[in-house]
Amino acid sequence: MRQELMSLPKTLADDVAKNLVMVAKLLDDEPDRAYEYSRVALRLASRVAAVREAAGFASYAVAKYAEALAEFRAARRMTGTVDLWPVMADCERGMGRPERALAMAGEPEVQKLDRAGQVEMRLVAAGARRDMGQADAAVVTLQSPELASQSIQPWTARLRYAYADALLAVGRESEAREWFAKALEADQGGTTDASDRLAELDGVEFVDALAPEELEHEEHEPEAEDEPELVEDEPMGEPEASAEADQPKNGADGADEGDKADGR
Repeated sequence: MRQELMSLPKTLADDVAKNLVMVAKLLDDEPDRAYEYSRVALRLASRVAAVREAAGFASYAVAKYAEALAEFRAARRMTGTVDLWPVMADCERGMGRPERALAMAGEPEVQKLDRAGQVEMRLVAAGARRDMGQADAAVVTLQSPELASQSIQPWTARLRYAYADALLAVGRESEAREWFAKALEADQGGTTDASDRLAELDGVEFVDALAPEELEHEEHEPEAEDEPELVEDEPMGEPEASAEADQPKNGADGADEGDKADGR
């Protein structure tokens, strides 16, 4: 990304970088704000692939799937890589076109993905099967050497969790419980709610330890103000990418002309 930004005037590159940092910082916990920062970066430097990719993930996080797909396609055209193929397919699912996602799972691009990318594609394909009412096929789709492997990888917990959920959907409860437990074992970063699903299958109910009046007090307690500054300076050399000083315009669209999604 740094190399891409070096093609911009220094002041502009600094402003774009600050907005991209905020996108990365807020994406998981405050996706709406991350989206706002991504639109600022997009208006400042829409010809930078890293900006288009960041804008795509920010749009994806707030369920703007058509917008996300357009940004991912633009980034892919600029870089020529296939890394975004699985998330592009998932955008097709999000737009209510699981058959398109399933078709993408059979395209030659999948063979060019690394192992992690192929696992992601398998997860998307299984989700598409379930979207189409093919629950048993979803179970079969997730059965793979990666699922059977004892090695713990960054994607292991999610793959095991998806398999457990697919088993539960077809009524194989005892097997589902076993795989939720395996997912929990691999979930060192807490990326899934496998522990809650296990408790639910075991009939465990959680009771809030706080009294009702304490809960009410917490609900009404004001939150501290902590608003980082939006960086949206006037870009140098790109007069069409003007922006207001404090607040990005939600209506701006950084997607290329004619690059609209035609199909999660």
